[in-house]
Amino acid sequence: MAHVISDECVSCGACEAECPVGAISQGADHYEINADACVDCGACAAQCPTGAISAE
Repeated sequence: MAHVISDECVSCGACEAECPVGAISQGADHYEINADACVDCGACAAQCPTGAISAE
């Protein structure tokens, strides 16, 4: 299961820098995780200052 980013995201970019597989990119409203590329490591969730990232 991939992680997802909610609307609580403030687009700080902290998660993108932590993703070991490059599955996170800036979307229209906030950062988004490519579910097909996500390896469910949780590194992004640990870096999110707003708690906007959770397991799907």
